[in-house]
Amino acid sequence: MSYPCGRVFPDVMSRRQALGRVAHGFGGLALASMLHTPSGMIQAAEGRPQPLAPRPPHYRPRAKQVIMLYMDGGPAQMDTFDPKPRLTQDHGKPFAMKMEPTQFNNNGNTFGSPWSFQQHGQSGMPVSELFPHLASCVDDMCFVRSMVSEFSEHTNANYFLHTGLGLSGRPSAGAWVTYGLGSVNQNLPGFVVINGGLTPPGGLDNFSSGFLPAAYQGSLFQPSDPPVANIQPQEGSDAAQGRKLSLLQQLDQQSAAQLGHSAAVESAIANHELAFRMQASVPELMDLRGESNRIQSLYGVGDSYKPTDIFARECLLARRLIERGVRFVELTCPNVGADRWDQHGGLHKGHTNNAKAVDQPIAALLKDLKAKGLLDETLVIWAGEFGRTPFSQGSDGRDHNPFGFTIWLAGGGIRGGMAYGATDEYGYKAVDQRVEIYDLHATMLHLLGMDHTRLTFRFGGRDMRLTDVHGKVVDGILA
Repeated sequence: MSYPCGRVFPDVMSRRQALGRVAHGFGGLALASMLHTPSGMIQAAEGRPQPLAPRPPHYRPRAKQVIMLYMDGGPAQMDTFDPKPRLTQDHGKPFAMKMEPTQFNNNGNTFGSPWSFQQHGQSGMPVSELFPHLASCVDDMCFVRSMVSEFSEHTNANYFLHTGLGLSGRPSAGAWVTYGLGSVNQNLPGFVVINGGLTPPGGLDNFSSGFLPAAYQGSLFQPSDPPVANIQPQEGSDAAQGRKLSLLQQLDQQSAAQLGHSAAVESAIANHELAFRMQASVPELMDLRGESNRIQSLYGVGDSYKPTDIFARECLLARRLIERGVRFVELTCPNVGADRWDQHGGLHKGHTNNAKAVDQPIAALLKDLKAKGLLDETLVIWAGEFGRTPFSQGSDGRDHNPFGFTIWLAGGGIRGGMAYGATDEYGYKAVDQRVEIYDLHATMLHLLGMDHTRLTFRFGGRDMRLTDVHGKVVDGILA
């Protein structure tokens, strides 16, 4: 049979084509049945597999979910959690080690930290005076001081940290986790990114599902109400909204009839269903009236310094998402008026303001999770994409440094009150127990009960994975 524009469709479908087209209709039937479900219509549609349905891990997990505290721009390791007395001793002198090429090559002399360090907790771990609140949590924190990256430019380093490749197009770690384990709550996304106001260089591709089905991509929330656009129905009645969604169902079915079985269309149907259920679940999630004044004050909600208030709401919302079974939550930084943690100049002011924004909220998050019995099953990761140089850029800045920097982890099977690995006496390069981004990802998956070599997806003719052909579990930081 001939159609306009030279398109020709056969009169007789093969058995394979018929099955493909009929199978695709299940998604539409599920959406149709959901639209006619009474009492809020928030249950996952039956009749076909749900992409976020919980799936068993490879072995018994230590953690069930992840909170990633992304410190955009690259905090300076020697100013935060890796004290270097030699820097203070040599401040202002020509740098004694060979300098690697830097982003801007405006390199000055050795630059000692403007902040002092003190030991805290039973473990006696040293913490910069930038973090007076986090200093009270050191016995639950493991400082990895020997992290390295393969990139010294923000965009590539961000892709590498988030996806395991320094180019766009790969699935984010959060997408891999939800692909592997699903999510406990079918009325919320499995992977949520709470945007404090600064989208990282590289953009939303940092949170993409890549070649994985679209159901696993990060859903961007704001830490204010409403957190996402169109969460409140604008139709005058449930019936009007139902007619609109029924139209989407018909369009999906038409696409199915033309395309046969399509994972993309099935994902679109699943996302339509989830978006509809979120209209009932998200308003309850965002209602902080159920949180006591003590808890809100602990986090810093309502703080006079607006970036602290923003990040406090992010951290409190992260805890509420974890309580409701969301698998992976990432928080981005608020705007403090300086360029993230990326202080090429104005180091003292920039790092002071960034630390002030996140210190109290993160400490409250750790304490609140612990008090509720959630820290043992929640892996918390604090990380930037790289560190900073021990010599100055100009007179009062630090350039990018991927050769040795510090992150920390807590909860979820991590041994607290310790430091792992080391940089040299200037804090420039990792010299002991070097940890790569691949190793961080492998360890994260291990704690979630997944073997990183077995969590694969067939794409481009081979089995792809978050760690590519690399990665080892860092056993030395496990409890």
